[in-house]
Amino acid sequence: MRHLINERFLERVMQTSPAKRVQAAINKVVGPLGIRVVRNRHDWSDTQNFIPLKGTLAAAQKASLSVGDYIDTVMNNIPGATRFMIDSLHKLGVFDDAVASALEIGPGSGRYLEKIVEACRPARYEIYETAKPWANYLVSRHNVILQPTDGSSLAPTADASCDLVMAFKVFSSIPFMPTIRYWLEMQRVTRPGGRIVFDVMTEDCLPPGAIATWAASGINNGAYPAVMPRRPMLALFDTAGFALVGSFRAPMGVGQTETFVFRKT
Repeated sequence: MRHLINERFLERVMQTSPAKRVQAAINKVVGPLGIRVVRNRHDWSDTQNFIPLKGTLAAAQKASLSVGDYIDTVMNNIPGATRFMIDSLHKLGVFDDAVASALEIGPGSGRYLEKIVEACRPARYEIYETAKPWANYLVSRHNVILQPTDGSSLAPTADASCDLVMAFKVFSSIPFMPTIRYWLEMQRVTRPGGRIVFDVMTEDCLPPGAIATWAASGINNGAYPAVMPRRPMLALFDTAGFALVGSFRAPMGVGQTETFVFRKT
């Protein structure tokens, strides 16, 4: 069964004016200190370098924002996007059962990680992150377990050992082959009754208007944005014994991704 959560929110955040109002409000507060928040024009097609650690931490501190809120509000121009994701997962029951062991692929800045830890307090939280500065930052800040990664495998994690396995804004940014290998690995490490959560840009995220917007975005190379067909993906998880709990669309850059929640039967 498919769930589409709060479509009006998506229409609102896809416009620039709300983010501009938030940015203006921040500047009104920090202006007397000689600080001005401006949108960081990050090259989102450069998935190898991700977001620079030192510059992002410094800018967030100057703006008196958490790293996650800074990325949502200033860099992505989508205030409240991470909170919307977590609230939507709550509605689909992702955090209803106890989570002893969690795993996240590509946590990056940790903007989802910190809210997930708050939501379910897992005793063990493994991360697979290729951006070493951010990986080390997350280990020191959140006491998570950094696993060695080759960019497509979860080999250090034991079979059926995780209650919750996740990836946010990862499979919209990497090529087809590592994505499908990660999906098989996510299935392998999930316990019976455990959940898998990830988002991907499906065909449902690409109406004609969205395609035109992407075409005008200025992004011309790299894996981002990566589009994955919905039906083969659902069939892959169904044949592996994973029931679809629900899905919803959420904003990403100039478009959307669709987030899926599966439960291992």
